[in-house]
Amino acid sequence: MQILKLTDEAFGTILTNMLKRSPDSYPEQEAVVSVILADVRENGDKAVFNYTKKFDGADISAENFIVTEEEEKEAYEKVDPALIDVIRKAISRIRTFHEKERQKSWFMTEEGMVLGQKVTPLSRVGVYVPGGKAAYPSSVLMNVIPAQVAGVPDIVMCTPPGKDGKVTPTTLVAAKEAGVGTVYKVGGAQAIAAMAFGTESLPRVDKITGPGNIFVALAKKAVYGHVSIDSVAGPSEVTVLADDTANARYVAADLLSQAEHDEMACAILVTTSMRVAEEVSAEIDGFLETLSRRDIIKKSLDNFGRILVADTMEEAVRAVNEIAPEHLELVTRDPFLLMTEIKNAGAIFIGEYSSEPFGDYFAGPNHVLPTNGTAKFFSALSVDDFIKKTSIIYSSGEALKALHEDVETFAKAEGLTAHANSIHVRFEEEDQ
Repeated sequence: MQILKLTDEAFGTILTNMLKRSPDSYPEQEAVVSVILADVRENGDKAVFNYTKKFDGADISAENFIVTEEEEKEAYEKVDPALIDVIRKAISRIRTFHEKERQKSWFMTEEGMVLGQKVTPLSRVGVYVPGGKAAYPSSVLMNVIPAQVAGVPDIVMCTPPGKDGKVTPTTLVAAKEAGVGTVYKVGGAQAIAAMAFGTESLPRVDKITGPGNIFVALAKKAVYGHVSIDSVAGPSEVTVLADDTANARYVAADLLSQAEHDEMACAILVTTSMRVAEEVSAEIDGFLETLSRRDIIKKSLDNFGRILVADTMEEAVRAVNEIAPEHLELVTRDPFLLMTEIKNAGAIFIGEYSSEPFGDYFAGPNHVLPTNGTAKFFSALSVDDFIKKTSIIYSSGEALKALHEDVETFAKAEGLTAHANSIHVRFEEEDQ
């Protein structure tokens, strides 16, 4: 893994390189997605089934579009009972964490007034789960459970079928355990279009969440406004901030765990120790000889993996805040104190035993996180993403009377005389 001195020039190059992974950098794929969305919007089921045959090689029709109870039973028979037990434990931990995020409606009273905020869950949510290079039952849990905790009554899922028309068994078991209502056998941009616009067989949803490839990401971006989405996520990333106390073997393993996602994943170590930098690089070389996805990892590290050596921890922290990583690990003498200096990160993992994969699967906090520097202004997926907040306003006549001249003055200052008149007519006889 390449070791660089943390200079303005080197850092600027790395940031520029990272941003090339943004969904905004794929005009050819965007054109393809635009055609698919328009086709599904106009032709509904017919277009969805045609694209499923074209891209997934599966013969899907209205008769077998939805996963059946028999298919669910078959999936359970194929999945190791030990894994099902682990999924259930993970569900419990994820639900416990997200219960803490739940918000309630609230009201306040003034003399003659009631003001407040009414919290309402969304009515129907669609979760997308990929099924290409790997199956991700953890993504099912992380998207479905906060929606459930929020009180969403109807949660559906779209995931691509194999050529045999079947859904990946682990994905299906996770969906059943998490409480998904209906699972549709469709993937890619056509799945996003179907959920956003609705078809004869798949009623439209209010919000779409979940990860996917570049076509899925671009489709979500394009339908935003017709429906809500969680985010337009880029490839995954991790940054490790370490000093001379870090265990190089642990750090190397954590960097590799993220690099194996795909060739576009980004793994960066920022350290104040050249010794740690060199040891981590050597450990990575050793691990690569044993890992099943070594070819993917090598491409990821060659393109987007770097070790940056800073002169001071202050300099290192500034770099991390500028990167604004999806996942940030702090492996230092006093990581809790250092955590207070971090302003931009999707999730912060503190100490050498808080490995990023622990958060991916089992810790409890959500692993759907902002990428590509968007942690500067976005947050992790949460219960808040599945609710609406409606303002409540009540005023008695006496309460408004005491304030009506102020409101009219404000309206007139903006040139909105009809606004002012709407207030004035209620008190015009008293003002004469």
